[in-house]
Amino acid sequence: MRVIIVTGSSGGHIFPALALLEELKSRSVEVKLVAPAKESAMSMLKEVPGVIYIRPCRMGSGSLGRNIREVPSFLAGAWESLRIIIKFRPDVVVGFGSLHTLAMLFWGWLFRVKTIIHEQNVVPGRANRVLAKFADKIALSFPQTACRLCVRGEKTCVTGNPLRRGMSRMDKKESLDRLGLQHGKFTLLVAGGSQGAHRLNETVYSALAGCRESFQVVHISGAEDYAPLKDAYAQAGIKSMVFDFFHDMQYAYSAADLAICRAGATTIAELQRFSLPAVLVPYPFAYEHQLENAKVLEGRRCALVIREDDLSADKIREQVMAFLLDRQRLESMRSSYPPAASRDASAMLAGEVMDLKR
Repeated sequence: MRVIIVTGSSGGHIFPALALLEELKSRSVEVKLVAPAKESAMSMLKEVPGVIYIRPCRMGSGSLGRNIREVPSFLAGAWESLRIIIKFRPDVVVGFGSLHTLAMLFWGWLFRVKTIIHEQNVVPGRANRVLAKFADKIALSFPQTACRLCVRGEKTCVTGNPLRRGMSRMDKKESLDRLGLQHGKFTLLVAGGSQGAHRLNETVYSALAGCRESFQVVHISGAEDYAPLKDAYAQAGIKSMVFDFFHDMQYAYSAADLAICRAGATTIAELQRFSLPAVLVPYPFAYEHQLENAKVLEGRRCALVIREDDLSADKIREQVMAFLLDRQRLESMRSSYPPAASRDASAMLAGEVMDLKR
């Protein structure tokens, strides 16, 4: 069996695509991963062998004039996608959203190749809303997404959002040792997503610097804020481990008592996998995808949501202090995660892909 996986350039697209790639290869499926030749994507995929890159395109945002100027890039990427389809002759094409997947899925549909798309967020992106009408199957991370797509119910299935194989709960003491942190001390995980989040980093540090209780921090900052944050925590006397990017997030999630983070689709899936209580600060742009993701956990009472407009050091400090003084509240939030949250989305999605061939 041959499968093409095509993805956009953000971590929210790439990480679940990689998880599916790993799962399909473990089942002896021949897989090709296709991604746009953008710096962000190439950086995340630099250690993945055999990736095929196509011409990137920035159409869809900005002025009409800019979109018109991007037409040649879109057509070049579409031509490269056609050549890949003809050369590889896949049985199934899997798309993970973004403009860069449109042409590949269209060629697949045109040549009667089976197609499946995966939507990571509650609110489907524009590319997937278009592709939903053509795809043979639509896999969803959230059941709430189905009503936002104008398609027959039997075309959709809820698999969850695929995570890497290593993303499973570790022993808490082992995780604390791995991170160089103390046992029995309240541990905060702060993360702004794959690229970091400057305002979130700055606000959370200011809040923690004013806390009176004892705690320790794992802070995933992104490259830009790494050095200043590391120095600031040291000067404030706060026990911390600061990383610009951390590959072994399973240890960070397993060590933490509470997360303060954005609400990207991958982050939400990881919080669910580890049943970790969270304070979510959704990124306010990109059609408020993150706000709708965050509302799912808020509705289950697994997380609190602070909107960007309401974000302040005082508000973060107030919430952290409340959790520090009420550990029972944390346990209640942990137990509010449904058992289905820990299911293996990669295996479920791989099963749907392989079923299309039968």
